[in-house]
Amino acid sequence: MSFFQSRADETPDDTRIENRAANSIRSEDKSDRSEQNGEIVHGDGATAELRSAVVEALRTVYDPEIPIDIYELGLVYGVEIDKSQNAFIKMTLTSPMCPVAGELPAEVELKIRQLDEIRSTQLEVVWDPPWSPTMMSEAAKLTLGF
Repeated sequence: MSFFQSRADETPDDTRIENRAANSIRSEDKSDRSEQNGEIVHGDGATAELRSAVVEALRTVYDPEIPIDIYELGLVYGVEIDKSQNAFIKMTLTSPMCPVAGELPAEVELKIRQLDEIRSTQLEVVWDPPWSPTMMSEAAKLTLGF
């Protein structure tokens, strides 16, 4: 199964979000990789620099119910930038019934598209593995008192 291949066949129907914007891969027309600490990283310096810019953009997106950005919350499972400067984001939400299921993925995609260097963006919302507080960064855990 590829990095961004849908896992819908493994997800029970009752955990799928009905909102098409949050449940599908979306893209806008406009590498090498290895895995380290559970995240996709790149050997190419320019690609790594662009990935850092994408991560910084993700750090400006907040779940409105929690005062921590989605990256520190552990909602972002993967960031991949290919050699053509296309961004692929794999993320989840705190739960399938998240009240911002329609808005949060759209905001993520918008923030990434605002980066001039990015040619296109594909976003996939996944439910496996399910999010849990153990996925938060140490800083996020301290802020929230975990």
